[in-house]
Amino acid sequence: MRLTRFTDVALRVLMRLAVVKGEDPPTTREVAATMQVPYTHAAKVVARLQHLGLVEARRGRGGGIGLTEAGRSASIGGIVRELEGPGDVVDCEGTTPCPLRSACRLRVALRQAEEAFYASLDPMTIEELVAAPTGPLLIGITGRPGTG
Repeated sequence: MRLTRFTDVALRVLMRLAVVKGEDPPTTREVAATMQVPYTHAAKVVARLQHLGLVEARRGRGGGIGLTEAGRSASIGGIVRELEGPGDVVDCEGTTPCPLRSACRLRVALRQAEEAFYASLDPMTIEELVAAPTGPLLIGITGRPGTG
């Protein structure tokens, strides 16, 4: 199983926002720079996370992005499922359907493995992901005074 770049960036953005305490909320541009991702990609990710209710965004002077309470306590497995969307690990029905698809045991095994992957992430939250040593490292790389 391999996560899309979009999901990877989304998890990193959520982790960065989870360590924002006692500071002005960062902008999408600042988070993108800190996480070393293109701004345009980060902006799309933030819009999707906002749509999911995990992030709140304020425009203009004093604006920025922040993690909602739902975002703090959301299951990593649930977030990844939502961002990755439905679909099989392999495309058995693609433009050239697999001749084994009607009796394939591999497809079933891969679905079970995918569900086990998600199930292992289900009990974890963003707050847990930013526990030491990750949280202090995130705080250290922001380059903003008053973080912490």
